Parts: sequence; C-alpha cells; structure tokens
Amino acid sequence: MFKVIRRAWRYLVFALSGRLDELSDPRIQIEQAIQEAKEQHQRLSQQAAAVIGNERELEMKLARSLEETEKLQANARQAVLLAEQARAAGDERKALSYEDSARAFASRLMAAETAMGDVQLMHERARQSSAQARAAVENNAMALQKKIAERMRLLSQLDQAKMQEQLNKAMGDLSGLTPAGDTPTMDQVREKIEKRYARALGEAELTSNSVEARMIEVERAAIDVEGAARLEAIKESLARDRKPEVEG
Repeated sequence: MFKVIRRAWRYLVFALSGRLDELSDPRIQIEQAIQEAKEQHQRLSQQAAAVIGNERELEMKLARSLEETEKLQANARQAVLLAEQARAAGDERKALSYEDSARAFASRLMAAETAMGDVQLMHERARQSSAQARAAVENNAMALQKKIAERMRLLSQLDQAKMQEQLNKAMGDLSGLTPAGDTPTMDQVREKIEKRYARALGEAELTSNSVEARMIEVERAAIDVEGAARLEAIKESLARDRKPEVEG
C-alpha cells in the first residue's frame, strides 16, 4: 500500500512540474537567469574583495614585522658595541650589563624573525589566493556579458517564435482543416511537440555555462600570451634605445 501511495505521489509531483514548465513564461525565465547570474557575480566580487583585503592586511603586518626585526637587530648591535667600549675602559660590570641587554635583544630578534617568517608564508599564500580571486572575477564578468548578449538573442528569437505561432494559427484557421470539437489536428500536435523541443533547446543553451567557462579560459590564455610577447617587444625596444647611450 505504501509503495502505491509513494508511486502516486511521485506521479503527481512529476505531472505538476511538467504543467508548471508549460505555463512558465520563457521571457521571465530568461530574466530570472540573468538576475541570478548578476547576483552570483556580486557575491563572487565580495568574496574576492575579502581575499584581496586579507592580502593587504598581511602586507602591512609583514612591513611592521620587518621594521621590528631591523630595530631589534640595531639595538643588539648597539649593546654589543657598548659592551666592548665598557670592557675597553676597564668597566667589566657595565660590560656584562650591556652583554645581558644584547642577549635579550638577540632573543627577541629570534622570536620576531620566526614570527616574520610565518607572516611571509601566510602572505605568499594570500597573494596566490588574491590572484585566483581576481582571475575568477574577470572570467565571471566575461561570462556575464556573454549571457546578457545571449539574452537579447533569445528574446528576439522568442518574439519571432510568437509571431510565427500566430501566423501558423491564422493559416490553420484559413485552411478550413480545423475539426469540430476538442480533437486536435496533426498540425496542432506537431506544433506542440516542436514548441516543447524548441524550448528544450533554449534551456540547453542557457545551461551551457561550463562550456562557456572553458572557452573563456582559452581566450584569456591567448590574451596572456599576446601580452607576454608585447612586453618582450617593449623590453627589446628599451634595450636598443639605451645601447647608443652606453656606447657614447
């Protein structure tokens, strides 16, 4: 009994889903897809901004760590020099005091250098993540622009389909082949099948994001190669310009 009820429920859900698909306006569905793509791009941009912000924060922390280690190193060096001067002057007690200070500065310097090494490692990882985030935002922006262009094409095609459907209906009415009652003609059945098939093709085009993403990666790779070649040409031009100055 339970299996029968579950099977009937599944059939009802499937039937209702199919009916909702038939009643859905393709124009609204296209706009919903574009809006969702825009919101996704905004979320991606916000996440990328957070990643880049973390990189900037680590840069400032690394700069402070470097400044601190340089200061500690200078203090330790100064303490050693003062200890040598005190010992040369015959003041052994003062020399020992300066040496104790030098050891304390050296210990703090070792701890600061260890902490700075950890910050450098985190900064390098953050730098790589920032580069990936920037590339992801750029790729997604290009994909969004292509979807917007695709929206215009699909809306135009939808309008053409509606006009064609109206023309087909008018021609069918004029042909005098419409039977009385609720029995559909073969033309009506074929039109319904073709309409569903055309709509399925449209949905397949909207869901081809993974293919578009691979195409965008190829395009970006080609642009990077051209940019690298252009940079080498600029370097060679600068080298040629500097050569006469060196010879002169």
